[in-house]
Amino acid sequence: MIALPVTADDRRIARYTAAAIALTIAEAALPSPLPGIKPGLANIIVLLVLLRHGWRDALWVGLLRVVAGSLLLGQFLAPGFFLALAGACASLLTLAAAVRLPRRWFGAVSLSLLAAFAHIGGQILLARLWLVPHDGVFYLVPLFATAALIFGSINGLVVAQLVAVVPAPTFPLTPPEVHSS
Repeated sequence: MIALPVTADDRRIARYTAAAIALTIAEAALPSPLPGIKPGLANIIVLLVLLRHGWRDALWVGLLRVVAGSLLLGQFLAPGFFLALAGACASLLTLAAAVRLPRRWFGAVSLSLLAAFAHIGGQILLARLWLVPHDGVFYLVPLFATAALIFGSINGLVVAQLVAVVPAPTFPLTPPEVHSS
């Protein structure tokens, strides 16, 4: 039997990923005014991880959330999965570049806005290249950009509050021991 060591980092990423997956599932239950317009609640967790633990951890949480969330919602390898993955990848790549910007001017709200716009950009680009091979898809950009502005701002404000008010969680480094009787 192969035993893989589990580190404190692994446990931390798993806990944040579980929270992001829970928000993804909760969001899927919310009614949407138009298909594809969602508040991106799981992105709150990804941005929180980015600000607290760095881009590597945010990358893991973001990608694991897309894969596991799509598996749980029964959308794995469906077009919605690829749209979510394209949006997440575009968002994470944008955040990778944006974390190098001066924190004085680029805090949680501006990072959230950049990620939200990159997310819709990645999704629209994939939709144009694969699902809707017609330039008419770009007529949706103002609608999606407005949603990105609204939800990106709200999510960024939530993250700013969480970073300012809630201390970073301290998780036990080892699981509790099980005593056999």
